[in-house]
Amino acid sequence: MKNKLTTTILSAAVACALCGLWQINTGAAAPPAHPALLLATTTSTQDSGLLDELVPVFEKRTGCAVKTIAVGSGQAMAMGQKGEADVLLVHSPDAEKKFVADGFGVNRRIVMHNDFVIVGPANDPAGIKGSDATGALKKIAGTKTLFLSRGDNSGTHALEKKLWKQAGINPGEVATYQQTGQGMGQTLGIASEKRAYTLTDRGTWLALRKRLDLAVLCEGHASLLNVYHVIEVNPAKWPRVNAAGARAFADFMVSKETQESIARFGVEKFGSPLFIPDANKKD
Repeated sequence: MKNKLTTTILSAAVACALCGLWQINTGAAAPPAHPALLLATTTSTQDSGLLDELVPVFEKRTGCAVKTIAVGSGQAMAMGQKGEADVLLVHSPDAEKKFVADGFGVNRRIVMHNDFVIVGPANDPAGIKGSDATGALKKIAGTKTLFLSRGDNSGTHALEKKLWKQAGINPGEVATYQQTGQGMGQTLGIASEKRAYTLTDRGTWLALRKRLDLAVLCEGHASLLNVYHVIEVNPAKWPRVNAAGARAFADFMVSKETQESIARFGVEKFGSPLFIPDANKKD
C-alpha cells in the first residue's frame, strides 16, 4: 500500500512539474493536463477545519496545488458530471452510488464518518430531546417551531429530506419550515440567531459550537450516521481531468498516516475527534 501511494503521489508531482517546465521553456500556456487539482467537497470538511490541516500536507508532498471548492455534495457531484472537478470528497451515499453507476466517477472509497445531530434552543420548545430523528421532526412540525433546512441539495439536505419522508411529513407544508440555501456553518449561525432547529453534521457543530446559542437535542440514532467517500472523476469520460493528481489525493486520504491524522483531529481542542477514520473498513 505504501509503495502504491508513493508511486501515485510521484506521478502527480511529475504531472505538476512538467507543466511548470513547459511554461518556463516555451513561455506558452500550459498543456491540456491540469497541474492543479480541483477538489469539490462538502462544506462540512471545510467548515470543520479538517481540510486546512490535510491539504497543505498533500501539497507539500506532491508540489501540486489544490483548489478546494466547498459546496454541497449534490453540487460537488454536479461539477464532476461536467468534468469541472478532478476528485470529490462527499457524504451523500445514495447519490454517490448513482454518480459512479452512471460512469462519472471511479474508485469510490470510504474515508471516514461522524454523525448528524439535530440542534436547537437549549430550552427545547418542541420537546424533542430523547426522541429519535423522525420523532423529533414530527414534534417540530406539530408544535410549529422554526426548522431551518440548508435546502442546497447537499448530503445533509439529502438526509434531511429522507428523514421527513420517513416521518410521513411534507416539509413544504409546514409553515415554520424555512430553507437558507447556505452551507452548514452559515445555516448554524442563522439557526442560532433565530432560535431554530436544524440538522447538522457533528464535526461542523463541534468546530463552531462556542459561537452558537444552540444545544444538541437529538443524537445517537442509526439513521443519523454520516459517511464520507472520496471519488475520482472518470478520466475516460473527461480526458482533461487531472487523473494522476486525483488518484494521488484519493490514495493520500485513505493512507495510514492521513487516517491517523483524521483520528487525532479535534481531540486536543474539543476533547474528541470530529471524524472517525474508516479506510479499509467494509462500507
